[in-house]
Amino acid sequence: MSGPVGPTTPVLVGVGTASQKCEDHTDAAEPLELMRRALDTAGRDAGAPSRGGHGDLLGRIEHIAVPHGRWDYGDPGRLLAPGATTVLAEVGVLQQSLISECAQKIADGEIAVAAVVGGEAGHRIRQAARAGTEASETADDGVPDVHRTPDAELRLPVEATAGLSRAVGYYAVLEAGFRARHGLGLDESRDRIAAMYSRFSEVATGNPDAWRPRSAAPAEIRDAGPSNPMMAFPYTRSHTSSWSVDQAGALLLCSAGVAEEIGVPRERWVFPVVAAESNHMVNVCRRADLGDSPGARAVAAAVLDHAGSSADDLDLVDLYSCFPVAVEMFADALGVSEERALTVTGGMPWAGGPYNNYVLQATCRMAEQIRADGGTGLVSCVSGLMTKQAAAIWSSAPPSRPFASLDVTAQARESGSEVEVVDEYTGSAVVAGYTVLHIPGKPDRGVAVLDLPDGRRTMARCEDPDVTAAMETEEWCGRRVDVDGGAFR
Repeated sequence: MSGPVGPTTPVLVGVGTASQKCEDHTDAAEPLELMRRALDTAGRDAGAPSRGGHGDLLGRIEHIAVPHGRWDYGDPGRLLAPGATTVLAEVGVLQQSLISECAQKIADGEIAVAAVVGGEAGHRIRQAARAGTEASETADDGVPDVHRTPDAELRLPVEATAGLSRAVGYYAVLEAGFRARHGLGLDESRDRIAAMYSRFSEVATGNPDAWRPRSAAPAEIRDAGPSNPMMAFPYTRSHTSSWSVDQAGALLLCSAGVAEEIGVPRERWVFPVVAAESNHMVNVCRRADLGDSPGARAVAAAVLDHAGSSADDLDLVDLYSCFPVAVEMFADALGVSEERALTVTGGMPWAGGPYNNYVLQATCRMAEQIRADGGTGLVSCVSGLMTKQAAAIWSSAPPSRPFASLDVTAQARESGSEVEVVDEYTGSAVVAGYTVLHIPGKPDRGVAVLDLPDGRRTMARCEDPDVTAAMETEEWCGRRVDVDGGAFR
């Protein structure tokens, strides 16, 4: 992969991360300060250590995008880059969208320097709560120039009635669907995802920014215990993202013309080759195939086609890892083996999954490794309940085709199938996907997505302890059950 470099070719020239782990929340910096530290680090990384000079990229930022975290700043971008057009993106907007927009604007000649910055201080929030107070932050009632908001997340009343509310429950249902689609046995699947996340934990030990840089054996991840409770079968805490973290990340992009003008060494340049995203939203219960992601397939096909490569040509991969099935579905869409390295950070349980910010962390680490070893790398992105999907390919060499930000929403819509969902049903049905929810202080609850004889769907619950126990030792996908009053048996 090598092509011409024009003056408006976008390049990633600076990456920066910031983190802290203070037991006393009063010693911890607020998210805005973490974001500022990450951006300053990105500036130094690009050879622009001071603010204000002619060669200072930070002082020349024209466009800055910030994904919203668990904080109340009205316009954090303005506080970080006062002279830039500011973008604030709410949760549900793909993090990759912000990066793609910056690269496309540079490629189109609209701007020359841009930044994407995100940060979270979930650990600080938790430590303050344990002390019986709230963590303070800078008051900011600013209004961003652009405020990106998603369509409302699609959650059906029947899903809530059955007991689904947290993301872990939804993703566990999708895991069952993936298992059924690929003909995996229950124990086989559990062993498989535990081994995959064990490999992730090994990667985390080599990541200086990892929140939990320690290796974990597969059995430690798979099996529930006092420090690793079952959340939603088959997911224990070790299968889920660590979001109570204090981490920030910043990406500094500019045109090749500016990079040459200010003397950024060519070995620091990382080229965005292509990005693609699908924003087609379908309720979990309405998805005809719970084990597949048409959006991920459309995204994977688009980026590989534009790059003129196959998945085997990718030297590095980091697949969004909020839960194992997000990794599995994207790996399946790309056609890559789960035995290969699928993370450069160590994954969200181990490296950390800062709220609405992980893709920045992954892209920072990807850029560092591409600079060190050369080659190409792919970073995937997911939003919602595996609802939206995106990916970008990065390279140490100039791409053979101009950068493109591709929208494959229409392709995802055309290739996927939806089924009608009913709120009430009495009769027999077949389990399409399921989980057992474990909520402290409440009975274990089985939740199932059910295929009806007429092709429609519903959801139902079960709190019979004999049944919920069986659901964790036997495969229930494909099993026929009786449904009445929103419950199954």
